[in-house]
Amino acid sequence: MEKHLHQIQAVIFDLDGVITDTSTLHTRAWKRMADEEGIPFDPQTADELRGVSRQKSLEILLYKARTLHGFKKNYTPAEFEELMNRKNSYYVESLSSITEKDLLAGVKEIFEFLKANRYKIAIASSSKNAREVIKNLQIEGIPDAIVDGTEIEHSKPHPEIFQKAANRLGVAYEQCAVVEDAASGVEAANAAGMMSIGIGPEERSLAGNAIPDYRFEDMEALSRGINRLFQSAE
Repeated sequence: MEKHLHQIQAVIFDLDGVITDTSTLHTRAWKRMADEEGIPFDPQTADELRGVSRQKSLEILLYKARTLHGFKKNYTPAEFEELMNRKNSYYVESLSSITEKDLLAGVKEIFEFLKANRYKIAIASSSKNAREVIKNLQIEGIPDAIVDGTEIEHSKPHPEIFQKAANRLGVAYEQCAVVEDAASGVEAANAAGMMSIGIGPEERSLAGNAIPDYRFEDMEALSRGINRLFQSAE
């Protein structure tokens, strides 16, 4: 696992569930739309939507509803688009409530360590509203690069978003570490040949084919261990 620690020059962060808990806002928006449509929506399905694009999330939601709960309604492409837009409008409504206080515990300390030790930082989020969230969190000056959902064609677990972030930083893929809370994001980091750091419960970060190089229970745990983790590379 330590084979590329000594090479790391940049750290790429997911946003939702890593820097702040906008995943809760996404879940509430999806549930509100699903309830209006009578689409079954359970916590397990909500967990699968972490780090996934809006279109892919709706596809997963409808697939689960049909295969597990017998949901019968079909949607035209225009109706499908309307469902996505409605969910997004509910999510955007909630963004104004986000402030610097919504940074997850440990995040500030991690940024301070990386800046002090001259690592480059990027934020790569599938959310098309990522820049507004970053602005509301008052961390616009922290990342050296930002890539959001408006700039990618393929959602995670495709590695495109992390590859774009690395390219923007001017750092080789194998010299990047990715901090992710979603299985799809860990898979994407692994597919890009980057070091992956999984955040959250084992059943989430180790789901499917996602096996992170390192795993921490939360960002606070990473903040306590980051000095030891990165200095072990020296």
